[in-house]
Amino acid sequence: MSGLTISGGRLLDPASDCDQIADLHIADGRIAAIGAPPAGFVADEQIAADGLWLTPGLVDLWARLGEPGHEQRGTIASESRAAALGGITTLACAPDTDPVIDETATVELIRHRAAQAGYARVHPIGALTRGLEGRQLAEMATLREAGCVAVSNADVPIGDTRVMRRAMEYAASFAIPLLVHPQDAFLAEGGCAHEGPVSTRLGLPGVPVAAEAVAMAQRLELVAQSGARVHFSRLSSARAVDLLRQAQRDGLPVSGDVAIHNLHFTEADLAGYDAMCHVLPPLRSAADRDALREAVADGVLLAICSNHAPLESDAKLAPFAQTEPGISAFDTMLPLLLQLGEEMGWSPLQTLRPATCAPARLLGLDAGTLAVGGAADLLLIEPDVEWHFYRAAMHSDGRNSPCEGRRFGARLRDTLIAGRRPGGESAARLR
Repeated sequence: MSGLTISGGRLLDPASDCDQIADLHIADGRIAAIGAPPAGFVADEQIAADGLWLTPGLVDLWARLGEPGHEQRGTIASESRAAALGGITTLACAPDTDPVIDETATVELIRHRAAQAGYARVHPIGALTRGLEGRQLAEMATLREAGCVAVSNADVPIGDTRVMRRAMEYAASFAIPLLVHPQDAFLAEGGCAHEGPVSTRLGLPGVPVAAEAVAMAQRLELVAQSGARVHFSRLSSARAVDLLRQAQRDGLPVSGDVAIHNLHFTEADLAGYDAMCHVLPPLRSAADRDALREAVADGVLLAICSNHAPLESDAKLAPFAQTEPGISAFDTMLPLLLQLGEEMGWSPLQTLRPATCAPARLLGLDAGTLAVGGAADLLLIEPDVEWHFYRAAMHSDGRNSPCEGRRFGARLRDTLIAGRRPGGESAARLR
């Protein structure tokens, strides 16, 4: 047996609460042993990891890649490469492509092009309703068999509660994760920023917290009636956290996640009409951001996602309200995650858990862990290196990031997917 040995790294595996200095051995793309090598193992290659963190690759619960239908924003090849070079080794892509992911042919296209590119592992999320129109349920069982890891109606609200109830019951019968983004279409209509003092001062139409809370309360009532397992996607407010926490206390089978930029940026960052901060759900108040952070810390929010949405360069050049919402987040997901852990005083394991094993378990994926026998999707991280982020160095085709000039204190040294550097890159390095 031959393979690769990574020696002397600090192994951090949230799935097993492992935090130790040890060697890790890889054979045939999988983790063969930790500590002593297995019998007959010969290391053809060795990486010295002294002073580095060796962690599972990140698992991203929600991302948009552009392709199919919006290749001018990004392709499966370009964005899965950007994900891998940013430390995301597994990602789930949203169903609001063109065509919508409601047919097996689209699922097969995405999986084929991702495998052909050879970077991050890409898992499609199937549409909950045909064409995301909210009227007729998609063939969830067929989409599941074709390779979809979950179903969702993306950001398109389902106004008919009968359809939503049937969708929950159908998803539950096939044990397929149902991702729901709670938003009342009427309350949110036309909004581009958090409804509050900043949007009022800037003269921007607001999205009230009630748009999220009303929709979420309605969905929770349907969960209570149907017993369906529902995951609330990309929550943005303290009120949504309160509703989720109470539902969990009541024993409802619900969980939630938050986008990484909603844990750092707030409505105050819209000062000067910075269109790079135009995102939906919107960046809310500092109190909302702090409540979201605490909800991650106490496990009410299960996961942190990127909510990656690459856009072409002119998409952010109009007046704020007329620009397209979205942040290109693959390049900054890991450094923002590590910075969050530092600011919150979390241990490395606590920091990594919501972006590794937790989302992997939700989607039923062999990912996000350093377990022996598991896929060797790994990161080598320099924990004490100061550097600054600049959009010119981004790997994503979309340069729409609000992090220009931001200082970080830890950096990705290398990414391995199935024990190999993605796409033949010599190193996955952020500069």
